[in-house]
Amino acid sequence: MGRAVRILASGLHFGEGPRWHQGRLWFSDFYKHSICSVGLDGDLRVELEIDDHPSGLGWMPDGSLLFVSMQKQQVWRRWPDGRLALHADLAGISVFRSNDMVVAADGRAWVGNFGFDLDRTAREQGLQTIFADPPLASLAAIAPDGTVSCAAEGFAFPNGMVITPDGRTLIVAETFGMRLTAFDIAADGSLSNRRLWADTAPRLPDGIALDASGAIWIANPGAAECARIAQGGEVLETVGVEGTNVYACMLGGPEGRHLFMLCGPHSDAQKAAAAPLGDIRVVEVDVARAGLP
Repeated sequence: MGRAVRILASGLHFGEGPRWHQGRLWFSDFYKHSICSVGLDGDLRVELEIDDHPSGLGWMPDGSLLFVSMQKQQVWRRWPDGRLALHADLAGISVFRSNDMVVAADGRAWVGNFGFDLDRTAREQGLQTIFADPPLASLAAIAPDGTVSCAAEGFAFPNGMVITPDGRTLIVAETFGMRLTAFDIAADGSLSNRRLWADTAPRLPDGIALDASGAIWIANPGAAECARIAQGGEVLETVGVEGTNVYACMLGGPEGRHLFMLCGPHSDAQKAAAAPLGDIRVVEVDVARAGLP
């Protein structure tokens, strides 16, 4: 018998970047230009509105919110007192839109980007062209003071990221590479020892979440499911949803065992902006969250 999945919130244009923070699930709604949060009771509220599409979220040690401004290729900071300021400009590294982000315990952050115009390329050339030869992108590193550098190159659409509980390993989802790629994190934040953590084919890893056993839940936008993957690629479990696709996931809740899935019928920007057909679904799982985000 499958796990009981319920709809927690609906009316999203396109939800991404879910994060469990202070008893609520925070997330970005791209085409509503909003950063929102929802409680386990379904209480949905807008936390911040911006003049761009928000994406990855994270928090600095002082409680400041960092958020990705996708089209501007920037990361902004909202201080605890409500002030807004530009934190980092990614234009020298990011190609097309900036995307998901993970923020370490010391405030250091890593941010991915599309590497190309996904929607236009898919419409004009088809997805198979992208799979056959995906354009490669770089990963941006942001020091706590906002200094930007290139952390690593050669990613096939770097997307969701997690940091292990000891703070020593970064794992990156490469959506069109159909793999999870790991790096060692040095004390200065530099990355080394690049290696394959898991081959996820035929599944496309989008948003990801790490659990306390060391397995990773991946949101698979190519199907109506999340899959729990062990290091090496074994599929430990899948959770399916009906009538939609899953683009991002996060573990949270009071015991860290609620798996939140951000869903929608498609990722096409024009269609998603026109009709709020996305939702958030939640299911309880056996193993609690771990690490960051």
